[in-house]
Amino acid sequence: MAIPQRTPSPDSEEAPETIDPGAGGMRRSYEPGPDWSPVRLVRRRYLTIGQKFAIATTFASCWLAFSVWVSLPWIDQLARVVGPVPAVIVITLIALLPGFIIALLAASLLLDRQPPMKVLHPTTPITVLVAARNEEEGIAETLRYLAIQDYDGPITVVLADNGSTDATVEAARDGARGTGLNLRIVSETTPGKSHALNRGLSEVTTDLVVTVDADTLLHTSALRMLVGRLESSPPAVQAVAGCVLVRNSRGGFWARLQEWDYFLGIASVKRMQGLFQTTLVAQGAFSLYRTEAVRKVNGWPDAIGEDIVLTWQLLRDGARIYYEPLAVAFTTAPEKLSHFVRQRARWARGMLEGLRTVPPWRQEHGLARCSPRSTS
Repeated sequence: MAIPQRTPSPDSEEAPETIDPGAGGMRRSYEPGPDWSPVRLVRRRYLTIGQKFAIATTFASCWLAFSVWVSLPWIDQLARVVGPVPAVIVITLIALLPGFIIALLAASLLLDRQPPMKVLHPTTPITVLVAARNEEEGIAETLRYLAIQDYDGPITVVLADNGSTDATVEAARDGARGTGLNLRIVSETTPGKSHALNRGLSEVTTDLVVTVDADTLLHTSALRMLVGRLESSPPAVQAVAGCVLVRNSRGGFWARLQEWDYFLGIASVKRMQGLFQTTLVAQGAFSLYRTEAVRKVNGWPDAIGEDIVLTWQLLRDGARIYYEPLAVAFTTAPEKLSHFVRQRARWARGMLEGLRTVPPWRQEHGLARCSPRSTS
């Protein structure tokens, strides 16, 4: 199978050479089947976003009521041991609340119908930001996967080196050499991913900007599907989160565990949030933003969960944020328990930072303000 390659940038004097970042589906382009059409000619029944939310919530509430009825004997027996209030709290936390959430998730996914893309081969120029610190071992592979994207428009990659003490910059140059990738390298000495991203943002001249982690590999069609979703969406959509899966699932028990967490847990929740046009986290590992929207909120905040806070600031300003399950990226998951715990603690702290910076009651819009004919 021939490996696609990018045309060298005008500033490059290098001839492209064939590169093979690895076998398998990662290098296959996504194309729709012969029956694909950008417009659905017949719609039996249209449901607005608000109606779908009402149906899902009603189903989950009915399930909760049924669960409460079934659990009454259990609560009664436990109350004889620990008292009525603790019994209700325990049963609610371990059974009733999780059951309500899962029922809401299941109903939402059943109602979700990803709209067809009107733009399957976008040509809008984009900039990919990669913040890196001491990523000598993996940065070349990340850039090689960016070089074989089947995106038809110009791609500029800005690598923001955040004070690396190893050979990250040299490895990046070596990895991009001969691929035709338009790579620019900038330096940011202030520690922190947000500072590196903002330094890279200052170099962006395109209307669209994509963030990719230095250890993340993109499927060949990832950028095309991400931009295609944005350009097929209403103007209020300011960001699209990609689908991030685990690339090192054979790296041990904890990596295998996270493979299912990403695939079944995180992806399902994002799919539900995308249905209601309020994806809560456009993750820094792989997401697309309108450059002006990011600059309007002063870029990425100096926070542990900079991507969480940025997303919530966009939502506060009235933006819609989508999720595209066909824009797939693969990231490296922690393989040790200590690293896994630190990662999830960092995520939790990021959520708390988001709640403190942008409380839910300060959100400008609700489901009622969804456009009745927006994608659904």
